[in-house]
Amino acid sequence: VQLVESGGGSVRTGGSLRLSCAASGYTVRRYCMGWFRQAPGKDREVVAVIDSDGTTTYANSAKGRFTISRDNARNTLYLEMANLEPDDTAMYYCAGSGGPYDIEWELGICARWGSGYWGQGTQVTVSS
Repeated sequence: VQLVESGGGSVRTGGSLRLSCAASGYTVRRYCMGWFRQAPGKDREVVAVIDSDGTTTYANSAKGRFTISRDNARNTLYLEMANLEPDDTAMYYCAGSGGPYDIEWELGICARWGSGYWGQGTQVTVSS
């Protein structure tokens, strides 16, 4: 299983980015998928999840600004981020349920999972 993120970068406050997570050896539509982030000196936190039925759930910090989606044909997960703020600066990780690694999903029905697979991360930096 491989989850490979891309799309990170540096933007100014108010800017937008779209993160992608391409899966191989894994079918994104069958599992909970999510985006997490970790800022320097802070714990990793969940940002948004989408379950196998397509239901999406967001952390309060992401509501109204971020949109999680998936393209089943491309087997890819996305995170559209708008109106970015310096507090959004972090390494962003893609995750998928069903794997052996500890993951605290926390959101929505995905919270029933306690593990999964991680991607390697993509850096997002927002400057004021």
